[in-house]
Amino acid sequence: MGIAVSDPTGTLATPWRTVSGAGSPDSVAERVAAVVAELAQGDAPVARVVVGRPFHLDGRRHDDDARVTAVARAIGQRTGLPVALQDERLTSVEAEQRLALRERDWRRRKARLDAAAAAVILQDHLDQGHLDQHHLDARAGREGT
Repeated sequence: MGIAVSDPTGTLATPWRTVSGAGSPDSVAERVAAVVAELAQGDAPVARVVVGRPFHLDGRRHDDDARVTAVARAIGQRTGLPVALQDERLTSVEAEQRLALRERDWRRRKARLDAAAAAVILQDHLDQGHLDQHHLDARAGREGT
Protein backbone atom coordinates (compact mmCIF):
# COMPACT_ATOMS: atom_id res chain seq x y z
CA MET A 1 0.00 0.00 0.00
CA GLY A 2 1.55 3.27 -1.11
CA ILE A 3 1.78 6.40 0.98
CA ALA A 4 2.07 9.86 -0.56
CA VAL A 5 2.12 13.30 1.02
CA SER A 6 1.28 16.75 -0.24
CA ASP A 7 3.05 20.01 0.32
CA PRO A 8 1.57 22.26 3.04
CA THR A 9 -0.45 24.20 0.45
CA GLY A 10 -2.16 21.06 -0.84
CA THR A 11 -0.86 21.65 -4.35
CA LEU A 12 1.68 18.91 -5.07
CA ALA A 13 1.61 15.22 -4.14
CA THR A 14 4.85 13.31 -3.66
CA PRO A 15 5.41 9.54 -3.23
CA TRP A 16 6.71 8.82 0.24
CA ARG A 17 6.81 5.12 1.13
CA THR A 18 4.85 1.90 1.38
CA VAL A 19 3.28 -0.10 4.19
CA SER A 20 1.85 -3.58 4.09
CA GLY A 21 -1.79 -3.73 3.07
CA ALA A 22 -2.12 -7.33 4.25
CA GLY A 23 -4.25 -8.43 7.16
CA SER A 24 -7.50 -7.26 8.64
CA PRO A 25 -8.81 -3.75 8.03
CA ASP A 26 -7.93 -2.91 11.65
CA SER A 27 -4.33 -4.10 11.28
CA VAL A 28 -3.89 -2.11 8.05
CA ALA A 29 -5.42 0.94 9.74
CA GLU A 30 -3.03 0.53 12.66
CA ARG A 31 -0.03 0.65 10.32
CA VAL A 32 -1.42 3.68 8.47
CA ALA A 33 -2.22 5.42 11.78
CA ALA A 34 1.42 4.92 12.83
CA VAL A 35 2.54 6.63 9.61
CA VAL A 36 0.07 9.46 10.18
CA ALA A 37 1.40 9.90 13.72
CA GLU A 38 4.95 10.02 12.34
CA LEU A 39 3.93 12.62 9.75
CA ALA A 40 2.09 14.66 12.39
CA GLN A 41 5.39 15.17 14.22
CA GLY A 42 6.70 17.10 11.20
CA ASP A 43 6.30 20.74 10.26
CA ALA A 44 2.82 20.55 8.73
CA PRO A 45 -0.21 18.88 10.32
CA VAL A 46 -2.01 16.02 8.60
CA ALA A 47 -5.42 17.33 7.56
CA ARG A 48 -6.98 14.24 5.98
CA VAL A 49 -6.29 10.78 4.64
CA VAL A 50 -7.10 9.93 1.02
CA VAL A 51 -7.65 6.27 0.18
CA GLY A 52 -7.77 4.89 -3.36
CA ARG A 53 -11.12 3.29 -4.15
CA PRO A 54 -11.09 0.52 -6.76
CA PHE A 55 -13.51 0.63 -9.67
CA HIS A 56 -13.67 -1.34 -12.88
CA LEU A 57 -12.93 0.66 -16.02
CA ASP A 58 -16.64 0.80 -16.83
CA GLY A 59 -17.38 2.40 -13.45
CA ARG A 60 -18.68 -0.66 -11.62
CA ARG A 61 -17.40 -1.11 -8.08
CA HIS A 62 -14.55 -3.58 -7.77
CA ASP A 63 -14.78 -6.72 -5.63
CA ASP A 64 -12.26 -5.13 -3.22
CA ASP A 65 -14.49 -2.10 -2.60
CA ALA A 66 -15.98 -3.40 0.65
CA ARG A 67 -12.54 -4.16 2.08
CA VAL A 68 -11.15 -0.77 1.03
CA THR A 69 -14.14 0.98 2.57
CA ALA A 70 -13.65 -0.99 5.79
CA VAL A 71 -9.95 -0.05 5.85
CA ALA A 72 -10.82 3.61 5.23
CA ARG A 73 -13.39 3.57 8.04
CA ALA A 74 -10.88 1.97 10.42
CA ILE A 75 -8.24 4.57 9.48
CA GLY A 76 -10.70 7.34 10.30
CA GLN A 77 -11.56 5.75 13.64
CA ARG A 78 -7.90 5.28 14.59
CA THR A 79 -6.67 8.70 13.48
CA GLY A 80 -9.72 10.87 14.09
CA LEU A 81 -9.06 12.45 10.68
CA PRO A 82 -11.50 12.78 7.80
CA VAL A 83 -10.99 10.10 5.16
CA ALA A 84 -11.73 10.69 1.48
CA LEU A 85 -12.19 7.86 -1.00
CA GLN A 86 -10.69 8.70 -4.41
CA ASP A 87 -11.23 6.75 -7.63
CA GLU A 88 -8.00 4.89 -8.37
CA ARG A 89 -8.75 3.66 -11.89
CA LEU A 90 -5.60 3.54 -14.05
CA THR A 91 -3.42 5.18 -11.38
CA SER A 92 -0.94 2.29 -11.39
CA VAL A 93 -0.66 2.54 -15.19
CA GLU A 94 -0.01 6.28 -14.97
CA ALA A 95 2.50 5.79 -12.16
CA GLU A 96 4.33 3.07 -14.12
CA GLN A 97 4.54 5.33 -17.17
CA ARG A 98 5.95 8.19 -15.10
CA LEU A 99 8.48 5.95 -13.39
CA ALA A 100 9.56 4.44 -16.74
CA LEU A 101 10.61 7.90 -17.91
CA ARG A 102 13.23 8.09 -15.16
CA GLU A 103 14.01 4.48 -14.28
CA ARG A 104 14.81 1.84 -16.89
CA ASP A 105 15.15 -1.08 -14.45
CA TRP A 106 11.68 -2.59 -13.99
CA ARG A 107 12.71 -4.10 -10.64
CA ARG A 108 13.40 -0.67 -9.21
CA ARG A 109 10.19 0.68 -10.72
CA LYS A 110 8.19 -2.16 -9.20
CA ALA A 111 9.57 -1.38 -5.74
CA ARG A 112 8.42 2.23 -6.05
CA LEU A 113 5.15 1.66 -7.90
CA ASP A 114 2.70 1.64 -4.96
CA ALA A 115 4.01 4.91 -3.53
CA ALA A 116 4.01 6.47 -7.01
CA ALA A 117 0.41 5.33 -7.59
CA ALA A 118 -0.54 6.79 -4.18
CA ALA A 119 0.91 10.11 -5.34
CA VAL A 120 -1.23 9.97 -8.50
CA ILE A 121 -4.34 9.26 -6.39
CA LEU A 122 -3.53 12.10 -3.99
CA GLN A 123 -2.73 14.49 -6.84
CA ASP A 124 -6.06 13.67 -8.51
CA HIS A 125 -7.79 14.43 -5.22
CA LEU A 126 -5.92 17.72 -4.79
CA ASP A 127 -6.54 18.75 -8.40
CA GLN A 128 -10.28 18.19 -8.02
CA GLY A 129 -10.36 20.52 -5.04
CA HIS A 130 -12.08 17.87 -2.92
CA LEU A 131 -15.28 18.32 -4.95
CA ASP A 132 -17.42 15.42 -6.04
CA GLN A 133 -15.47 13.02 -3.86
CA HIS A 134 -16.84 10.20 -1.76
CA HIS A 135 -16.03 11.05 1.83
CA LEU A 136 -16.34 8.62 4.66
CA ASP A 137 -17.64 9.77 8.01
CA ALA A 138 -15.82 7.23 10.16
CA ARG A 139 -17.68 8.18 13.32
CA ALA A 140 -21.09 7.71 11.74
CA GLY A 141 -19.98 4.79 9.58
CA ARG A 142 -21.64 6.12 6.44
CA GLU A 143 -20.62 7.53 3.10
CA GLY A 144 -21.44 11.02 1.98
CA THR A 145 -20.34 13.67 -0.47
